[in-house]
Amino acid sequence: MNTTKNTDSNLMKYLRWVFIIAWTMQVAVWMLYQNGGRSEGQLLMAVMMYVPLIAVLISGEKLNGMGWKPKLKGNIGTLLFAWFAPTVLTAIGAVIYFLIFSKHLDLTGQYILSASGDAGTAALKELDNQGISYFQYILITSASASLYAPFLNMFAAIGEEAGWRGYMQPVLNEKFGRTKGIIIGGIIWGMWHWPIIGLIGYEYGSNYFGYPVTGMLLFCVFTIAMGILCEMVYEKSGCIWSPAILHGSINAAATIPIALCVPDTGSFRLLGPAPNGLLAGLPLFIVAGLVFKSRYESSKEKQSEF
Repeated sequence: MNTTKNTDSNLMKYLRWVFIIAWTMQVAVWMLYQNGGRSEGQLLMAVMMYVPLIAVLISGEKLNGMGWKPKLKGNIGTLLFAWFAPTVLTAIGAVIYFLIFSKHLDLTGQYILSASGDAGTAALKELDNQGISYFQYILITSASASLYAPFLNMFAAIGEEAGWRGYMQPVLNEKFGRTKGIIIGGIIWGMWHWPIIGLIGYEYGSNYFGYPVTGMLLFCVFTIAMGILCEMVYEKSGCIWSPAILHGSINAAATIPIALCVPDTGSFRLLGPAPNGLLAGLPLFIVAGLVFKSRYESSKEKQSEF
């Protein structure tokens, strides 16, 4: 009884701190954006990824026991899935999106020009001087995103994964069961981003139907799907670095389709071309759904044995 109460109390303490700290930082990001501090705001968002890990410590929990020692033996298949599956699923989703909305495909670098201004103009001019087309540049960037970016991004993603997968998800699974637990965990992960989605149009912009509520809800669908895959690789490997690699991989891969898209697609951003869109995210959602179904049926079989 006391153990359950302590667990619930620590979970609430964790959730309180993880939201207070991150939401305060997101307001700060919005203020920086409003005053021309976009670069500083992006840096603060990167730092924010460590908030879940910090919240674990503040709530009085330990980081040991999460599987910090890399485990390669017997886990090569899981590692390859975590490393490359997000890139493959993102690529398939982008192809689906651009086949349907072919006018949104741009191979001239309009997105970079829109996002980076003079710096983007200089970058494109440098590519031209080197005899590299924008499409060739995207191919090189895509190779980087799939080969070594997941490893580099892993060191930022570990800040979230230590909190979400290492601490919170096992507690939710124990309290609500694995099926409900993973859905609740995904919703919490999505809600964690809500202020920044509403304040600066994070992920979907601000020119879509139902802004910002529809974007907030759709992002929760995405985080539920990602949570299913992250928990799967964590459970299979017993190593917290596995979901961090998968998390880092999707963060890297998601930037590529956007760089191939015209800058302003309005409400179509809810559909894609990034994998958190309803259409471009179909491959990810389908794979996550299959994994979820397998896990759900496995849970029911185990329950029926008792």
